[in-house]
Amino acid sequence: MTTHAMTHTYKYPRPALTVDCVVFGFDEGELKVLLIERGLQPFKGRWALPGGFVRVDETLDVAALRELSEEAGLKNVFLEQLYTFGAPHRDPRERVVSVAYYALVKLADYETKAATDAVAARWFTVAKVPKLAFDHGEILATALARLRGKLRYQPIGFELLPPKFALSQLQHLYETILGVELDKRNFRKKLLGFELLVPLAEKQREGAHRPAQLYRFDPDKYERLRKRGFHFEL
Repeated sequence: MTTHAMTHTYKYPRPALTVDCVVFGFDEGELKVLLIERGLQPFKGRWALPGGFVRVDETLDVAALRELSEEAGLKNVFLEQLYTFGAPHRDPRERVVSVAYYALVKLADYETKAATDAVAARWFTVAKVPKLAFDHGEILATALARLRGKLRYQPIGFELLPPKFALSQLQHLYETILGVELDKRNFRKKLLGFELLVPLAEKQREGAHRPAQLYRFDPDKYERLRKRGFHFEL
């Protein structure tokens, strides 16, 4: 029995596929986003989100992680798929559909670097982002809305803090991202009531105030509780 290789003729033109990553960090009391200065046309010299074209032999997640590594030297980050952007003329080169991701990093762990196709990589305060290339302003706004929503019902805020932190740091992070002032007593009572924070022996000095207790988040305990139906909600 002989077999013949099948050839496929596609009836429809195929758009190009890219991934774009919104990388958030928290530093000096401000929420920041990582941007890349484009070294190539289109939009040469403009700031944009890190990202690029998906290779034929890789998954979307692998493509996003590769681009973060190549364009900004970021590895082992919290990464989650955000939304698909496919407006017909979002890229002047050709029909391009982009699958966007958002990532959360501990800023102290990383020194950003630019890749060969980027002039520079820099952290910008979210409130002071310049006009971005393509539709990246829309992607950033979508990621910010997702972050604010998820912050209240998943413990993703810990991905932005150092491994050891004071409760005042955690509250400030929530207040900054959500844009609201939280009651200190209620916030701490609810947070400690989850029993997901492990108190550490060391303390942190905060100016003239008495040293603050430091904690670490217990992700393994959270995962065990989550599988049993536990809901984290602040």
